[in-house]
Amino acid sequence: MSYRKLGRTSSQRKALLRDLTTDLIVNGRITTTEARAKEVRKTADKMITLAKHGDLASRRKAAAFVRNVVADVKEDGDDIRVQSALQNLFEELAPKYADRNGGYTRILKTMPRRGDGAPMVILELVD
Repeated sequence: MSYRKLGRTSSQRKALLRDLTTDLIVNGRITTTEARAKEVRKTADKMITLAKHGDLASRRKAAAFVRNVVADVKEDGDDIRVQSALQNLFEELAPKYADRNGGYTRILKTMPRRGDGAPMVILELVD
């Protein structure tokens, strides 16, 4: 399997991909460089496919990769419900893409980054 090194050590690269994938799951859209987006697309598609399986083993595999961050806070009277990124993945994204076989993300090119001219893109989840 080939992958991009992204100018980082393996632990830094894994942390970067985890963070960007979690941000994509929480926000639905991120702005990053083209090389990073192409790598994050792979991991995000794998996480959504795991969520579509929905069993305990898939949930544990996804939990090992996705960061434990707050995705949404819902207030209903006195009840406050905090939803994590993992819950967002399994409860909202998995049913949304239940009838779709892959291709959960899209890459839209934008202007180059001002400082170094790196090609920037918007990586977003398709509707």
